[in-house]
Amino acid sequence: MINEVLAEADSKMDKSVEATREEFAGIRAGRVNPSMFNKIVADYYGTPTPLQALASFTSQDARTILISPFDISAMPAIEKAVRESDLGVNPSNDGKILRCMFPELTEERRKDYIKLARGKAEDGRVSVRNVRRTAKQALEKMEKDGEVGKDDVTGAEKKLDATTKKHTDAIDEMLKNKEAELLEV
Repeated sequence: MINEVLAEADSKMDKSVEATREEFAGIRAGRVNPSMFNKIVADYYGTPTPLQALASFTSQDARTILISPFDISAMPAIEKAVRESDLGVNPSNDGKILRCMFPELTEERRKDYIKLARGKAEDGRVSVRNVRRTAKQALEKMEKDGEVGKDDVTGAEKKLDATTKKHTDAIDEMLKNKEAELLEV
């Protein structure tokens, strides 16, 4: 029973770390990449649809992404979704593809991205701690119900704390790498 609670907590914490990693991928640092468009959704025939399902993305150079819609009729919806996103880019439409030219990162913009990265890292750490709290409550409930002994719960809580630390350290390491990447000119 205790092992099941710990395994489930570890699995959920892994998912929190992975979600944070995906959030970091969406933050532009120097070179643009197609993963920046992962969170953008376009209105396609009345249904919110991820851009990855509507188009292919190609990195032309360090500051340009080409978006090639699979269905040309989706072009206006894709263009609108990119324009209204928080990427700060205005795509140009040549009828077949959308060209997104990203401006050079200024020092001020880099600092804004670092703040954004720190916020996303904190969200990830909070998520990991919430999983820890839920698992701890489950362990305490098992002890209260008499299913397991106090010593077993104490040992399990130590393992849970170690797992929590491992995951928050992973998030901190990702943040450190992202900050270094953002400060690199």
